[in-house]
Amino acid sequence: MGLLSWLRREAPDSTHAPAARAQGAGSYVSLDDPRVIEFLKFGTMTASGVEVSVERALKNTAMFRAVSLISCSMGMLPLNLIDDETKEKAKDHPLHRLIHDEPNGWQSAYDFRSLMQLRALVRGDAYALVVRSFDIRRGRKVIRQLVPLDPLRIRVKQRDDWSVVYEYTPPTGGMRVYAASDIFHLRGLSLDGLHGLSVVKQAAEAIGLALAAELAAARYFRNGSFVDSALKMPSGKRLSPDAFERLRESLAEKRGADNAGEHLILEEGLEFQELGKTARDAQLAEIRKLQVEEIGRATGVPRPLLMVDETSWGSGIEALGRFFVQFALNPWFTAWQQAIERVLLDSDEKGRFVARFNADALLRGSTKDQGEFFARALGSGGSPGFMKQNEIRAVMDLPRDDDPASDRLNPGTAAMAGGGDAAPEESTPGAADAPARKDDDDDED
Repeated sequence: MGLLSWLRREAPDSTHAPAARAQGAGSYVSLDDPRVIEFLKFGTMTASGVEVSVERALKNTAMFRAVSLISCSMGMLPLNLIDDETKEKAKDHPLHRLIHDEPNGWQSAYDFRSLMQLRALVRGDAYALVVRSFDIRRGRKVIRQLVPLDPLRIRVKQRDDWSVVYEYTPPTGGMRVYAASDIFHLRGLSLDGLHGLSVVKQAAEAIGLALAAELAAARYFRNGSFVDSALKMPSGKRLSPDAFERLRESLAEKRGADNAGEHLILEEGLEFQELGKTARDAQLAEIRKLQVEEIGRATGVPRPLLMVDETSWGSGIEALGRFFVQFALNPWFTAWQQAIERVLLDSDEKGRFVARFNADALLRGSTKDQGEFFARALGSGGSPGFMKQNEIRAVMDLPRDDDPASDRLNPGTAAMAGGGDAAPEESTPGAADAPARKDDDDDED
C-alpha cells in the first residue's frame, strides 16, 4: 500500500485538532498519529541498536520456531462445530465445512487457521471478511467464505454509540467500511479491547538483543582471525617496514571461516603465542542461549521445544506436550472458539452450537498407553465402561463396526454401574465373568 493512500484515512476536525473523524476515502490523517509513526519507522528501534520488524524478527530461528509451532499446531488441530444439545458434530451446518475443511476457494482449513494465528501473534490482530449470501433452502443468509485480510490495511474504530467498524483499504479502489458482524477478528491480549498486542512488539528488546548477538557472531566468522593467538617480538626489537607489510597481508589472508587453521610465516624473531577462548566469546554464547529463553517466555513455548535443552524423551516429552497445550495453546483455543461463536453464528444459533478444537490430537500417548486407556474405557479390570467400541474406533479414525454390540456399553461393566440394559448373551466373552468371580470370593470370605 502506498504511503499517500494509507494516509488518506481521516480528515482533521477543526474543533478537535489534531483528532480526526472518519470522512470517507478522500480524507486525511494527522502525521502525529502513532500508527503513522509506526508505519514510517517500519519497525521498533531497540536499545541494542537493532530495528525489529516482523520480517526481521522471524529471521531469528528461536522466534520463528516459537510462532510456527503455535501457528502450525492451531492449523492442524481439528476444529468442529458441535451441537451442544446432542454433542454431535453439526456436519449439516454450512459453518462446519468452512472451519473444518475449506474456508474459501483457495485455502484449506490448515492454511487459513495457521495464517490467521501467525498474524494474530506477530501483528496482534488477524482479520477475515465474512462473505454471506441468501440460501433459499434455509430461508436466510449463510456464510459462504472467510477471506483473510491484510491487518496492515485495516483500522478498527469505535463510534460514539460503542459500535465498532472496520475500515479496510484494498490494494485497488477506495476505502471500505465494514460492520463488526462482517469481520472475523482474532486477537489475544488487548489494552483497549480493540487491538491485540503483538508478540514481536512486546518482546522487541529481547528479539533485538538476540539479533544483535547473532549478528556479532556472524561478523566474527566473517572478519575474525581464527588463529586464536598473539604475535610477540623479542624485547627491544621492532619489525622492519617490509616485514610488517608482509605480516599484515598474511593476516588478512587468514581472515574468515574458509581459512581457519592456516599457519602464519613469522619473520625477524616473531613468536607465536596460543590464546584460549576469551571471556567475551563465552559471554556471547551465553547471551545467545539466554535470548532463546526470553523468546520462549514471551511466546509461552517451553525451552526444550525450542531445541535448546535436553530432556527425557519419554515421560518428559509427554509433560512438555501437556505444558505446551495448557499454557501456550489453551488461551488461543478460547480466543478462536469465542470469536467464531460471536461473529459466525446467528443470534438464534448461539447457545445451541459451539466451536471446539480437539486438543486430544496433540496429547495422544504411545500405542501402549492408548491401548491401556481404551481397555479401561471399555471396562477392563472390572471398572465401569464409559465408551463404546464404535466411539473408540471413531477416535482412532477407523471405520464403524456394523455389529450392534459395538454401539452398546460392555454389558457386565454397565450392570456394575447400574445402567446395563444389554442381554448377557450378547456380552463380550469373558467380560461379565470378572464381577461373578469377585462375588464368589466375597462369599468365601
